[in-house]
Amino acid sequence: MVDHKADAKNRTSLDILVAGAGYVGLAAAVSLKQARPSLAVAVVDAAPAGVWQKDGRASAIAAAACRMLDQLGVWAEIAPEAQAITEMIVTDSRTSDPVRPVFLTFDGEVAPGEAFAHMVANRDLNGALRRRAEKLGIDIIEGVAVSAFDVNGAGITVHLADGATLKARLLIAADGVNSKLRDMAGIKTVKWEYGQSGIVCTVAHERPHSGRAEEHFLPAGPFATLPLKPDKDGTNRSSIVWVERSEDAEKLVAGDDLVFEHELEQRFGLKLGEIHVADKPRAWPLGLTLARAFVAPRIALAGDAAHGIHPIAGQGLNLGFKDVAALAEVVVEADRLGQDIGALDVLERYQQWRRFDTLQMGITTDVLNRLFSNDIGPLRAVRDVGLGLVERMPRLKDFFIRQASGLSGDTPKLLKGEAI
Repeated sequence: MVDHKADAKNRTSLDILVAGAGYVGLAAAVSLKQARPSLAVAVVDAAPAGVWQKDGRASAIAAAACRMLDQLGVWAEIAPEAQAITEMIVTDSRTSDPVRPVFLTFDGEVAPGEAFAHMVANRDLNGALRRRAEKLGIDIIEGVAVSAFDVNGAGITVHLADGATLKARLLIAADGVNSKLRDMAGIKTVKWEYGQSGIVCTVAHERPHSGRAEEHFLPAGPFATLPLKPDKDGTNRSSIVWVERSEDAEKLVAGDDLVFEHELEQRFGLKLGEIHVADKPRAWPLGLTLARAFVAPRIALAGDAAHGIHPIAGQGLNLGFKDVAALAEVVVEADRLGQDIGALDVLERYQQWRRFDTLQMGITTDVLNRLFSNDIGPLRAVRDVGLGLVERMPRLKDFFIRQASGLSGDTPKLLKGEAI
């Protein structure tokens, strides 16, 4: 077994150091190393080794991101355990309403045989990217945080918490929404809290979901049911993303299991037969965080370090993958032309590519959350009429599907399934 931690520390001079071994950080490292094998790439992560294997959550991976993962050589490993979303329905109601009318339905394909999204277990995604990184010779240092860095002309010197020092030409900060590296770089953010928390858990149910995803807009926030592959015993399962007011969410996850299941059943309904919670529910506070800049000298932000948005549209991770694809394309092109991959003028091309799209998605999710997370009668009537109009306009529905799939706008090559 190769000791990547030792290898990385022995190799003190790198081309690219990625901080963060989540999906975005690993995908960035793999994208760059695969396109330019001559680049020395390493990943450093503050989380202890093996923590990622304990993550029981799942994520919605849009079609464009699936194409990128295929191009990176990991989708074939992930696909057998991924659940295609074949249909999406949207309702708007209260928990007490006896009937939940369906206002909007989406066919789940962007092309024949290609679903607009798949549900993938987080540990399957992370594990596949790690194995690909190892095959490419990417060193991974785990359980050590970046404590400081110094930008010095043609490079950046990165100091680790255990006293080790690494030098690189480019540092990619993919260390999450509370990014320490973003703060160290002096990059400010626009940030506010929603007073909501997202409850996440897996639910086992009696009848199959047939690949259908549902989003119920409730007064406290959206309640999404996302289809998962049956487990090894053939048990039907779905992933729940349940947005509640933070104080209510905290009481629900900390309270009695029977009370939680009762409240869950009120929202989930009995359309799939009897249900029960298959794992420990957890809650995360929700807010909007947008970095005022995506780059600084020798540093580029990617994923949640650059933007944290509301999960109402399920686009957070997919925005991060779009960052990866754009950054990799910019850096690889610059390296082929003999340019300095960490120079600010090179990194600004990445920033120009990604900032407007990110700002647009951040504003969109913010407006949608404010529009639907309330129980104001006239506003409810207006939004329901709007949903009904979209349902009757096939071209507009196709536009929304393209948006959700990540295939709209100025799409980087990797997201189109093309090599860079």
